[in-house]
Amino acid sequence: MKNLTNRDAPAQIDPKKGFKIHFLVFLLVVPAIWAVWYWTDRSYPWPLWSTPAWAIGILFHYLGVYVFKRKIS
Repeated sequence: MKNLTNRDAPAQIDPKKGFKIHFLVFLLVVPAIWAVWYWTDRSYPWPLWSTPAWAIGILFHYLGVYVFKRKIS
């Protein structure tokens, strides 16, 4: 006899919660990245590479969750 538990059921995924967590991490980490740049060598603005790239990732995550919705079955 097989004993079924909750771990055998597929996990419930909330895409909106995933986006909110992603956006919150973005809002907390990007200022820290810029602060590290400011307090260290300011000769080359290297955060200009990571900030827009991550922002594009946030944009596509937003579009995937809120604009191009799909029903999870």
